[in-house]
Amino acid sequence: MSEIAAQSSFQGKGTTGSLYLVPTPIGNLSDMTFRAIDILKEVDYIAAEDTRNTQKLLNHFDIETSQLSFHEHNTQERIPQFIEKILAGQSIAQVSDAGMPSISDPGHDLVKACIEAKIPVVPLPGANAGITALIASGLAPQPFLFYGFLSRKPKDQKEELAELKNQTMTIIFYEAPHRLKKTLAQLAVSFGGQRKVVLCRELTKRYEEFLRGTLDDAIEWAGSDQVRGEFCVIVEGNDSPEATEVDHLAGMTIEEQVGYLIETGMKTNDAIKEIAKKQEMKKQEIYNLYHHI
Repeated sequence: MSEIAAQSSFQGKGTTGSLYLVPTPIGNLSDMTFRAIDILKEVDYIAAEDTRNTQKLLNHFDIETSQLSFHEHNTQERIPQFIEKILAGQSIAQVSDAGMPSISDPGHDLVKACIEAKIPVVPLPGANAGITALIASGLAPQPFLFYGFLSRKPKDQKEELAELKNQTMTIIFYEAPHRLKKTLAQLAVSFGGQRKVVLCRELTKRYEEFLRGTLDDAIEWAGSDQVRGEFCVIVEGNDSPEATEVDHLAGMTIEEQVGYLIETGMKTNDAIKEIAKKQEMKKQEIYNLYHHI
């Protein structure tokens, strides 16, 4: 019998430390929360994606906690070290360069490792670019699908967008300025140029801007304007998705397929004829299989 694994973030704390997931501002330092500052001051170490970038934040809020680098290139080395420290009673706060840990950074692997080691994982609420852009986009805020960055390889990107084409939920993408134009073009090819989109850039900063229109409009803008800043691309869902044909006969034997069609009201001979056509077999062969001749 399986048993659900319960974690109490603040009750009955044992001898181990905790992993804190601390969001950082996505542009405006005033969006840092009081709790986030307190946690960063209290923990033993801060695991940072870019220690030089995070040091600017720490200096601004007079935080003197030591940093440990933690990025996509050193996860295999760092995670066992972090686990050992936390099990020994020390606590670590993980931060990304901007926004929520685990979103487009290696934090997820650390979270999984801590859960497996029965270490408390404590998330803090805070700044998130995707949600911030979504609520001001004017597109349906729910339900939504957060996708993040598409693959950089054109072939893989096309396959990803083909799967998203009929998605009815609003979709949130992230994109870098130097790849924006190509990504918009591929979105238009896959989704159609008249699909509504909102480009959100420089969120919470002085030059915050929302550009609303169709994908075709966005492509024209990206071709004539100097594209700057990190982008959230909010795309409306498909309001008339193509119906996906379901093969109700998949996995059935020939006899079962004929029987299924008969149960739907089809005459026996018509059912045999239909399955013969579907299986590219002779009608007599299907007849013999069905009647066990």
